[in-house]
Amino acid sequence: QVQLVESGGGLVPAGGSLRLSCSTSDNIFRSNSMGWFRQAPGKQRELVAAISSGDTTHYADSVMGRFTISRDGAQNTVNLQMNSLKPEDTGIYYCNLGRTFVGVLTGRGRYWGQGTQVTVSS
Repeated sequence: QVQLVESGGGLVPAGGSLRLSCSTSDNIFRSNSMGWFRQAPGKQRELVAAISSGDTTHYADSVMGRFTISRDGAQNTVNLQMNSLKPEDTGIYYCNLGRTFVGVLTGRGRYWGQGTQVTVSS
């Protein structure tokens, strides 16, 4: 009955910004790693960014310097600040929660959110 709730997707012009959030219960949030993945039609799911329970972070080369992943303990959320958005950033973004950082980096966390659509127009 673990639930991950994503929010913040939308339509934005190239060069704009969006902030995605993924929330869960307090006890799960504090002891797990979390990652953001995205998938466009006809393309494979890919890792965007991930953060460990100790706040170690990892970013895909394609988003390095533009996206920032962070934890907000007060809100029990993991956020993804996306700046300088490009049309190739378009896709459904999913959060993944797991017990290990390595597991989340490879999309093997046990729990997934329902996804939120991000569309970047040119």
